[in-house]
Amino acid sequence: MKQLAGLDAAFLHLETAEMPMHVGALHVLELPSDYDGDYLLDLRAHMASRLPLAPVLRRRLESMPLNLANPTWVDCEPDLEAHIVGYEMPPGSGLAALESQVGLLHPQLLDRRLPLWKFHVFLGLERGPEGQQQVGLYSQLHHAAVDGQAAVALAAVILDLSAHPQDRKLPAARTRRVQLGAAGMLRGAIAHQWQQTVKLAKALPGAAGTLSLMAARTALDAAGSSLYNWLSTEPDKAAGERVSNLGLAPRTRLNTSLSTERSFSTVSLPLVALTRTRRLHGASLNDAVLFICGGALRRLFAKQGPLPRKSLVAAVPVSMRAGGDVTANTQATMSLVSLGTHLADPAKRLAHVLAASAAMKSELDQVKDLMPSDYPSLGVPWLMQAGALLYGRLRAADKLPVLANLVISNVPGPTVPLYLAGARMLTNYPTSIVVHGMALNITVQSYDASLDFGLMACGQALPETAALAAYIETAFMEFLALPAAEELAEKATKRIARPKGATKTSAKSAATSTVKTAARKRTAAKR
Repeated sequence: MKQLAGLDAAFLHLETAEMPMHVGALHVLELPSDYDGDYLLDLRAHMASRLPLAPVLRRRLESMPLNLANPTWVDCEPDLEAHIVGYEMPPGSGLAALESQVGLLHPQLLDRRLPLWKFHVFLGLERGPEGQQQVGLYSQLHHAAVDGQAAVALAAVILDLSAHPQDRKLPAARTRRVQLGAAGMLRGAIAHQWQQTVKLAKALPGAAGTLSLMAARTALDAAGSSLYNWLSTEPDKAAGERVSNLGLAPRTRLNTSLSTERSFSTVSLPLVALTRTRRLHGASLNDAVLFICGGALRRLFAKQGPLPRKSLVAAVPVSMRAGGDVTANTQATMSLVSLGTHLADPAKRLAHVLAASAAMKSELDQVKDLMPSDYPSLGVPWLMQAGALLYGRLRAADKLPVLANLVISNVPGPTVPLYLAGARMLTNYPTSIVVHGMALNITVQSYDASLDFGLMACGQALPETAALAAYIETAFMEFLALPAAEELAEKATKRIARPKGATKTSAKSAATSTVKTAARKRTAAKR
């Protein structure tokens, strides 16, 4: 018996019809040119051979007596005909049809009597540019079982590096586990709660000291930032402002209670060009993603409005997983990053994002050790389930202050082409969760030579995800066109007032030095 950790169980307790808590991806698969089999049957056979290596796919939930504490995982053998289902698509169906299917299927909750995963296989798609057979696959895995990094580790078990599935070394035969009765389960749960209570109590003194120090630093930073801005003589005040991620976000149509409808769209960007450009600006891949998403959102709200005068704020999941840890559970926390959508100048917006990202990392470093993934849960299922239902019914998200407008998540993925049951995986578009108060989730994952975006939104709050996907491509082109540090130095030279007797060369040298120093600081912050 393995009881769910508090964070994993929260995804179960908070799940409602309006707020499904599963993640996954939409894939387009290309079959070998000489393929004449039944891919649905081949995929089931392939998954049957890999199940011994994927314990997360071979376990189901067992509720505690009276639902007093978090449920446990128990072993079971999945029925692959129930977990891998096929759909015959209308002739000529392409990516747009697959996106529509994901929008229809994503609101459907996974059956908790079974292992919490399902594969939807779409047959009969239009052929590729050279006549190749193509198949669609939409995967669903409950977030109580995996987070983004755990899903990547699971994919490494399921997928292969060539069209010929490799033989995998199977683990030793599993010993038969004895099923505990109600009394045994309660004893185990109470023992687990006691361990978590003791652990939490030991951590409280250190946590209180750290939080007190953080509060003092935050107050000083706020005072210093206000004084800096008041004393600043720069004509463009936005360029001199210190960026803070603290404070409330502006209310937008994204900050509403959810419906049961979903809108889903995708877009891919070339990874090589993106990497080359971000390095010119001392930006991380995550910084580049935040800048591109912010530029796309600015365009969307400017055209279909209204565009808030205050910057939009993204909630950004941050992995707390140690290197090499492939445990199938959730080990992540959420941070806030200002996107600079109030700035029309792309260069100033990028500088804003870099500063906001550096501030986020600094804030997170101070508190990451204080964020437990497990905690005592006696009585928690009742409270969280009732609270989640009441929160949705009262439409509390429409009234409460807004901390963030949307979720933007960047999950590192494989950089080589992969295969599933002999079919090459062409795309890897993530599908993720939207929650009350944040009706848009943009999740990004690198795959092969691309960066694949999955845009999941409440269908009533933001039905135009296809337009937002197009704006992401536009914002990417804007990112590629940004001048590098040397070009910015040339422009800065013209703005710097030269002291009496100073030469143009000396002014240019000063501007270049200023820009290069800023670039070094951004690089140091990124590291």
